[in-house]
Amino acid sequence: MIQGWLLEAALGERIGVTDEEWEVIGALLPPERGRGCRPAQDNRPYFEGMMWIARTGAQWRHLPDEYGKWNSVFRRYRRLVTTGVFDAMLETLAELAGRDTAADMIDSTVVRAHHCAVGIKRGLSKPRALADRA
Repeated sequence: MIQGWLLEAALGERIGVTDEEWEVIGALLPPERGRGCRPAQDNRPYFEGMMWIARTGAQWRHLPDEYGKWNSVFRRYRRLVTTGVFDAMLETLAELAGRDTAADMIDSTVVRAHHCAVGIKRGLSKPRALADRA
């Protein structure tokens, strides 16, 4: 069964945030300054483009033009990630919602791999095909 947001994305409808949601989210994003001789652009279409990518799982190159050029949206996304803005935004939104984000994370020490999934057996130093050639 196709989920609602995925169906909307497949039909080409715009995926975005409401005005009320944007009031909160927009305040958490740093104001974008113009680059070179280009004027500063509004953060909202870029953020909605990032949400479209996250919701659909599509490649950046398949981002609809209504969100802006895919490369511009991607570069802004990378800038927000590398500067830690997204982490701070998620923590703030979790605090506003009264949620503990520690319960949302998976610890790799808890999720154990099956013993067959770890790779080559200890007794063999080389794969058999290579050992037969020698």
